[in-house]
Amino acid sequence: MSEEILDMLKAAGLDVLACMHCGTCTGSCPSGRHTSLNTRRILRDARKNRDAVLSDDSLWLCTTCYTCQERCPRQIPITDALLEIRRLAVRKGFMLPEHRKVSELVLNYGHAVPLDEETKKKREELGLDPLPETVRKYPDALRDVQTLLRACKFEELLAEK
Repeated sequence: MSEEILDMLKAAGLDVLACMHCGTCTGSCPSGRHTSLNTRRILRDARKNRDAVLSDDSLWLCTTCYTCQERCPRQIPITDALLEIRRLAVRKGFMLPEHRKVSELVLNYGHAVPLDEETKKKREELGLDPLPETVRKYPDALRDVQTLLRACKFEELLAEK
């Protein structure tokens, strides 16, 4: 896979080689203040084609707020690069268990928020419909979402490799 990460980023029009390692991305990252996310390190590892970047748990800590990208003095699309690296990671079988679970919920119910009977009951007590206005409430729409996700082979991405 030696050149795969860098080639994938270049093909997506993401020139991470322009990075001058100023640290603005990492220093301005709201998630990085509270987690192990170090955007600059991830980009450096991607530049060096280090396969370990694909299995790096901190890759998934980015909330895609785009602060790093907006502040980059070289205008490198950092968030977009992180998303591309995530896509490659998923295709290679790397995904945090929590993200795998959320993805399964989307495939099964059309959205990522699980609704158990207790929650439905609480909604009714508040005068709300037990099911919110999501595709889960509308079986035809849910089937359409599931058809679309299956056509994109979404469930294959969820299979652990």
